[in-house]
Amino acid sequence: MTSYVPTSLFILLGLIILSVSVFVLVLVIKALIKYNRSGETRKEKSEIKKTLGEVLRTYRTNCKMTQEFVAESLGVSRQAVSKWENGTSDPSTSNLIALAKLYGISVEELLGCLK
Repeated sequence: MTSYVPTSLFILLGLIILSVSVFVLVLVIKALIKYNRSGETRKEKSEIKKTLGEVLRTYRTNCKMTQEFVAESLGVSRQAVSKWENGTSDPSTSNLIALAKLYGISVEELLGCLK
């Protein structure tokens, strides 16, 4: 009878390991299903995330303005506006305020698009 005790213990331990493995597998499958279903949300979030340059370009084009017009209005070069929109450099605070005013929006609205 003593020889059956270790065998029963191994069987019990095997069942515990098997049940934990099945439980983990079920959790992984649920997580993958949830991840796959969130594809559209992830796509929307990546589209929402914009750099300052992308935001500036979007507002400028929505207002039907050229880089040259924006540059003349702010008293900077067209190349400076291009660098802001390409992300090579960032506008100063005073230029950000002037850009927001030029586009007819608040600075908070201009910077609020950045996520």
